[in-house]
Amino acid sequence: MDKVVHFEIPADDVERAQKFYQEIFGWQIQKVPMPEMEYFIITTVETDEDRMPKESGAINGGMMPRQVPGEQPVLVIDVTDINARLQAIEAAGGKVVLPVQQVGDMGLYARFRDPEGNIVGVWQNLK
Repeated sequence: MDKVVHFEIPADDVERAQKFYQEIFGWQIQKVPMPEMEYFIITTVETDEDRMPKESGAINGGMMPRQVPGEQPVLVIDVTDINARLQAIEAAGGKVVLPVQQVGDMGLYARFRDPEGNIVGVWQNLK
């Protein structure tokens, strides 16, 4: 069974959103170097040396400037074969809205729209 491993929160004003989530929930939010985009890692629980949550069932996330008006938070699901999963998604009535892209040496990422109109991310680790 594939599990949710990450979330992403788009923001019109990243500084304002950072302040809100830090003050309300105590999350740590740090900008990370990504040449292709402005991105911030959200830490909601203590992590190990690989930046993975130490607490079972907990996930961390990311924040970035909103790309399109109305863009909403996205859940990200870990899969073992992203291309095979995207084919299955399309065969089941979903639609790929962000083709597979490599994220550094960490993994592959894509987004799809489910038959209900929700945007969801899929992730495949490369390590």
